[in-house]
Amino acid sequence: MLRSRTPFIPALASLALCGGQALAQDTASVAALVDALQSGGHILYVRHAMTETDYADQVAAKLGDCATQRVLSEAGWQQAKAIGAAISALEIPVGDVVSSEYCRAWQTADLAFGRYRQDAALNFAPAEDYTQSDLDMMSANVATVMTQIPQDGNLVIVGHDDPFEAATGIYPEPQGVAYVIAPRDDGFTVLGRIGPDDWPAS
Repeated sequence: MLRSRTPFIPALASLALCGGQALAQDTASVAALVDALQSGGHILYVRHAMTETDYADQVAAKLGDCATQRVLSEAGWQQAKAIGAAISALEIPVGDVVSSEYCRAWQTADLAFGRYRQDAALNFAPAEDYTQSDLDMMSANVATVMTQIPQDGNLVIVGHDDPFEAATGIYPEPQGVAYVIAPRDDGFTVLGRIGPDDWPAS
């Protein structure tokens, strides 16, 4: 696992990342991020909701068999529902909802939005200690999804920590955190983050 936990702060926001990826010059306020989402055309990358434990299961996990994977805790179920309810109450238009093939991701998507489709591009590389090739693969895979310009509302991605960090250089924590992304034909810009408990009341 990467676990570098890069903080998302203005001092780092001027760094340009490889492959057309970039951080916004200034981290936007939650209110500004909500305004952007309400206008549509953005991507909301949500790390899955809270799990019972936090460990690397990508080597032993069998996709399609939740018994071999980390799954949402009871608090995670409630967290996912609360995130979805907040987004609905704020009248943020949701277009496609895409999740990884891991149970905790599609469970979060289902609880929050009531629908999803799975995309293997959002999965982990099947290793606990990543090689540079693994990181490059995850970065390229996630970037193919995060550069899609939504045709309707906002594209919601429900995924994981390491693939997101590989693509952006940002470690997404805690579980349930969301990042607002502006896609471009040649890449994307991360505009800022909304913590799981930071969604404003409508």
